[in-house]
Amino acid sequence: MYWPTTATEAIAVQGELREQVDTTGPGPSPVDTQYVAGLDVAYDGDDLAAAIVVLDAQSHIEVDRSIVLGHTTFPYLPGLFAFREVPALLEALEGLTITPDLLVCDGQGLAHPRRFGLACHLGVLTGLPTIGVAKNAFVGSYSPLGAQRGSSADLVLDGEVVGAVVRTQTDVKPVFVSVGHRVDLPTAIAHTLHLTPQYRLPETTRAADHACRQAISQRA
Repeated sequence: MYWPTTATEAIAVQGELREQVDTTGPGPSPVDTQYVAGLDVAYDGDDLAAAIVVLDAQSHIEVDRSIVLGHTTFPYLPGLFAFREVPALLEALEGLTITPDLLVCDGQGLAHPRRFGLACHLGVLTGLPTIGVAKNAFVGSYSPLGAQRGSSADLVLDGEVVGAVVRTQTDVKPVFVSVGHRVDLPTAIAHTLHLTPQYRLPETTRAADHACRQAISQRA
């Protein structure tokens, strides 16, 4: 597979692949999902550890994982972060013994300047239903939302809804949910709440974050 080495090439690839994004889904509902995967990457300079942890969607118990150690050659550029991570994450996906029903990325989907964040990129390349659940907003504006768990507000960019701001725990900072591929926004929000019974971040994200951080620290 061809991987760009410059920003100009990468933006062109985003433009080509963006046309393939399915934002209507609706995608698998939380109750119909058997396996859900969290994806995350940890860095030590240009060295990286890409982790995918698959959980049983109902019990949130780990059933599979795959970790790839490698390095990135693409520079850190806002809006092009996927080109640093996608190659290693695709390799990690190949190492799984279980095919997830849903990928949950620690990052953006449509909530991106060119409507093609990491979750869209991985979704299009794998064909799997994918959502992005980010810790911080990258683009867009939103109205104040309630303090209670489950409160949400539209995330709007240039007059278009590109995601949702979702309160996963009462009186705790919200997360930023956006469609990646083959899932609609209401379903993405439902999955996010289903995966956050106790903490702000989805159990998938917490598991993948721990796995990649542990791998990169052991490598050092």
